[in-house]
Amino acid sequence: MPRPDSTNDIDRDRRQLLGAAALALASGKLDLSAITHPIARGVAPPLGPIKQIDAGVLSVGYAEAGRPDGRPIFLLHGWPYDINSFAEVTPLLASAGYRVIVPYLRGYGSTRFLAADTPRNGEQAVTAVDLVALMDALKIDRAILAGFDWGARTVNCVAALWPERCKAMVSVSGYLIGSQAAGKTPLPPKAELAWWYQFYFATERGRAGYDANRREFARLIWHTASPTWRFDDATFERSAAAFDNPDHVAIVIHNYRWRLGLAEGEARLAPLEQRLAAAPVITVPTITLEGDANGAPHPEPASYRAKFSGKYAHRTLAGIGHNLPEEAPHAFADAVIEVDGF
Repeated sequence: MPRPDSTNDIDRDRRQLLGAAALALASGKLDLSAITHPIARGVAPPLGPIKQIDAGVLSVGYAEAGRPDGRPIFLLHGWPYDINSFAEVTPLLASAGYRVIVPYLRGYGSTRFLAADTPRNGEQAVTAVDLVALMDALKIDRAILAGFDWGARTVNCVAALWPERCKAMVSVSGYLIGSQAAGKTPLPPKAELAWWYQFYFATERGRAGYDANRREFARLIWHTASPTWRFDDATFERSAAAFDNPDHVAIVIHNYRWRLGLAEGEARLAPLEQRLAAAPVITVPTITLEGDANGAPHPEPASYRAKFSGKYAHRTLAGIGHNLPEEAPHAFADAVIEVDGF
């Protein structure tokens, strides 16, 4: 919690961030051109210094900013991105009085397995277990959780399985909990086309091709998933180094093969996956975000509204693609601060 003598300053900062966003929320469509923020756009410096902590089966690399006694927030990235998707979000939240923790997922950056014989598993439950283990290692009982892509699925899973650990949640693209059974269901051809890389990864050629072309592959996904985002080489390279992790390819390939039922999960996680396969309703306060220029496969907001039974709001951002925290950092930070007040 913030120190008592800092409460007025923190509340003032929150009001300033929320006030700008409130101008455009009435219609449910947030136009970023209507917002004035204190931090100018540009290539933010990489997050750091990177800390390491043993948590569960991993030595987790993470960046941390803000007050040590501030309300904790975990920000979770996706694929093929890294912690620097939150390079601008983090100082915004830190300046509002929060303790912001941004970990590398397994297979990214400086996160490493503690044992050589641990399965290089990428199924959905395992990253949720990783996050809870990190919270335990940092002695944080309850936190605000926010993420996109794999990170959104991870915070969804934690909120569904252990709601007592999640004070509130921000989830890009809404409800992303899935199951192997659902992954086996054919989609219409146009929808299947959007998942081309999932089928590519199902083959040994795809595994070898991704291993040999990690940066080229990631750059292609960045362009297709965020067709309106004009990122530069410096922004890309700031994140691309995270894919040099020795376990990166194994984790990515297992993640997508597991979704299609082509790879087994860990037996110890089977009870959790059974609970997740039932598509549990999430009870914690939630804001979902979506960009109307998201070129990656994603559900329509109306399709997941009923999956959130607590206080809830949805925001659609004009002209924003898949990597929403990096493309619209101020809107993302506003949502985190807003959901904290639910």
